[in-house]
Amino acid sequence: MEIVFAVAACVSILAVVLICIFLFANGLPAIGKIGVSDFLLGMQWAPSSDLYGIFPMIVGSCYVTAGAILVGVPIGILCAIFLARFCPDRLYRIVKPAIELLAGIPSIVYGFFGLMVLVPIIQDLFKTNGKGILTASILLGIMILPTIISVSESAIRAVPESYYEGSLALGATHERSVFLAMLPAAKSGILAGVILGIGRAIGETMAVIMICGNQPLLPESALSGVRTMTANIVMEMGYATGLHREALIGTAVVLFVFILLINLCFSVIKRRASHE
Repeated sequence: MEIVFAVAACVSILAVVLICIFLFANGLPAIGKIGVSDFLLGMQWAPSSDLYGIFPMIVGSCYVTAGAILVGVPIGILCAIFLARFCPDRLYRIVKPAIELLAGIPSIVYGFFGLMVLVPIIQDLFKTNGKGILTASILLGIMILPTIISVSESAIRAVPESYYEGSLALGATHERSVFLAMLPAAKSGILAGVILGIGRAIGETMAVIMICGNQPLLPESALSGVRTMTANIVMEMGYATGLHREALIGTAVVLFVFILLINLCFSVIKRRASHE
C-alpha cells in the first residue's frame, strides 16, 4: 500500500508539472512576441488587429473575485460558526445536507439562476442591463459558500473543547467563548477554506460568462460589464489560431501565476497564524 500511495502522489505531482510545462512552453513565447508590457498592460483586445492587451481582463478578474470574497467569506464563516456551535441537532440535519448539495450543483445551473433571477433584480434596482461586476460577485459569493462553510466548520470542531470550557470557567458567555476563544484557535483552518473558495472564484468560467457582460473594457463602476481571463479563454479558444491562440494560452499563464501568488500569500499568512 505504501507503494500504491507513493505512485498516486507521484502521478499527481507529474500532472501538475506537465500542465506547467505545457502552459509556459506555449504561453511565454507568445508573451515575448507581443511584448510583456503590451500584453499585461495593453488596454485593447482585438485579435483581428493583432492587439492582445489583457489588462482589462486582469482588472475584471480582480474585481469579480474581490466582490465574491466580500459576499461569500463573511456569510460562510458566520454560517460555519452557527453550524458548529449554535445550530440545534434537528435543524443541523436539514441545513448541512442542503449546504453540501450546493457544492454539487453544476456551474452552468448557477449561471442560469443568475441570468434568470439575479440579472432581472439588478435591472429593476439600478436600471441597467443587469450584467456586470455586482451580479457576478453575488453569484460567485454564493458558489463559494459550500467550500468555505465545510472547511471552516471542520476547523472550528477540531478546536479542543477545553478552550470553550476554560473560557466559560473564567466567566465568559457562550457567545464570547465561541468568538474570542474558539474562533482564533481555528483561524488557520478557516484561512484554508477561504483560500479554496477564492481558488474556485478565480477559476469559475461558465457561470461568469452568462452574467458578467463579457466586455473587454476597464469597468467604470460595480454595474459595468467586464470580461474575466477565464471567460476570455473559453469564448475564443474554439476558433483561435496562430498568435491569437498562443495569446490565449499566455492569458492562461498569467491566470496560473495569479492563482499561485494568491496561494503563496495566504500560505504565509496561514503559517504566521499557526505560529501565533
